[in-house]
Amino acid sequence: MKTLLAALFCGFLFGFGLIISGMTNPARVLNFLDWSARWDPTLAFVMGGAIAVALPGFHWLRKREKPLYSSHFELPAKRKIDAKLVFGAGLFGIGWGIAGLCPGPAVVAAATLDSDLLLFFAAMVSGMVAQHWFFNQKLNKNAR
Repeated sequence: MKTLLAALFCGFLFGFGLIISGMTNPARVLNFLDWSARWDPTLAFVMGGAIAVALPGFHWLRKREKPLYSSHFELPAKRKIDAKLVFGAGLFGIGWGIAGLCPGPAVVAAATLDSDLLLFFAAMVSGMVAQHWFFNQKLNKNAR
């Protein structure tokens, strides 16, 4: 139960930060990517602030033997940069650049019930489900 409450708290804190910083507004992100007269540096300050807050936390965590609410750390096993990672990162970046939203802000923005944001959210979830289904099918075929 502690783990669920901690995750819920962190999710609300993250969502609140996105709202306060304006990152749930796609125009902010798109204006950051537009280097014309409308350029908005807000996203750079939000990223810089996030890094400044996260770095000491990661440093502190590396000294611990285990997380607060689990018996072990769950770190990615793969460290290799492969075609799947590069393709996924590229697709993520293109989607972010076109829509001005990435998954975190999209979930928070969907709560506004704006039809454009709900459409983006539905497309994002559909893409996640399709990717999960496709790669599970591929893994099942390779296992045979």
